[in-house]
Amino acid sequence: MMKKLIEKYKNRFSEAKMWSKIKAYAQQAGLKVVYSALLLFYAYKRKDTPAWAKRVIFGVLGYFIAPIDAIPDLTPIIGYTDDIGMLSFGLVTIACYVNDEVKKNARTQLTKWFGDYDEDELRDVDEQL
Repeated sequence: MMKKLIEKYKNRFSEAKMWSKIKAYAQQAGLKVVYSALLLFYAYKRKDTPAWAKRVIFGVLGYFIAPIDAIPDLTPIIGYTDDIGMLSFGLVTIACYVNDEVKKNARTQLTKWFGDYDEDELRDVDEQL
């Protein structure tokens, strides 16, 4: 099932759409969702990340930025449940390409958008890796 979802959504990914979605919905989506998306994005940017992993990232981020998904994102809290599930699946699948530099880049961007944040909130995401 996940493979079909990834194939369906991988063509919807673009950097511009991803940045636009995150900027517009960062506070509503929450720290974990945004951090997960950023980890995937920065792992995608690595030269060492192979094509198969980039396809997974395209599919997962394409699903995240798609205007219509299983649970509409306009629904507070519940609306991002399916997104965090897909983002978590993507991270676990490509975890070996999420290195310290990827984490640093993601956290730097989080600071720009959220200011000071509680590092403990990211622990669940980091423990998946």
